[in-house]
Amino acid sequence: MTAKPIAIACDHAGFPLKQALVAELEAMGEAVLDLGTDDAETSVDYPDFAERLARAIKEGRSERGILVCGTGLGISMAANRHPWVRAAPCHDETTARLSRQHNDANVLALGARIVGLEVAKDCLRSFLGTAFEGGRHERRVNKMA
Repeated sequence: MTAKPIAIACDHAGFPLKQALVAELEAMGEAVLDLGTDDAETSVDYPDFAERLARAIKEGRSERGILVCGTGLGISMAANRHPWVRAAPCHDETTARLSRQHNDANVLALGARIVGLEVAKDCLRSFLGTAFEGGRHERRVNKMA
């Protein structure tokens, strides 16, 4: 279990997957900071929810986050406008693990229309369970800051 809650946010397309991931996080013993959206019926704009999550990280309310939209692409692009966010759109366990090991990603982005529930859970577990390797990767990550 991490010290701070895992922030999670989504747009309407990502809502069902977000709800399943919240349940998975809670089953893992993680505290969750749910930043919305709160249903799949009302169309919302993913940049607004990427902003909520980025702000939660900047304010220290969370250190890591999960973002979900239809593809994981738009919401990660919106989040990555903030220099303290390194959001990685992942589509399998390998990309989730390497986003942490090599890129020190602090936000996992998933596409609800791209990955199935079990793959999303695998990504989540790998992302949260993998440490940044540092070393040669640290130099590269520092260049992004």
